[in-house]
Amino acid sequence: MTDLVIAFTLNGRLREVRTPAHRTLLDVLRDDLGVLEVKEGCGEGVCGTCTVLLDGEPVSSCLVLAPRAAGRRITTVRGLGDGDALHPLQEAFVAHGAAQCGFCIPGMILTACAFLEEHPAPSRDEIRQAIAGNLCRCTGYTKIIDAIASVAGRKTRG
Repeated sequence: MTDLVIAFTLNGRLREVRTPAHRTLLDVLRDDLGVLEVKEGCGEGVCGTCTVLLDGEPVSSCLVLAPRAAGRRITTVRGLGDGDALHPLQEAFVAHGAAQCGFCIPGMILTACAFLEEHPAPSRDEIRQAIAGNLCRCTGYTKIIDAIASVAGRKTRG
């Protein structure tokens, strides 16, 4: 099988990898580039743990074949902040104690970030629906929803 060379922007930095076409974006990010904040949960696209933003849209990186990332912009939770400053959602998750074990939190924050970009002042029910595809076994979601709601209505990007 022939390897492909795939170039994409990862957290604002151009990256290039050589990989077989059948590998997932999750595998390339973690195994080839050492992007360990992207976690593997279910491997079936139902838990949200491996969520990244692909051109600003949340996707399950375990379901995206690596070649689909060619020429695109990928953002992980590390790419949200501004230098050493945390993104407002990251700050809110800390302030509200929304990250217990932390395993689901990168995907949860990325999903919330994309959602707030499109829905800047959502209700708690709308927030709950938006994160429904991100499973958390530790928090019961209340603190997560509190954190997201505390950022709602504030400008969160650019």
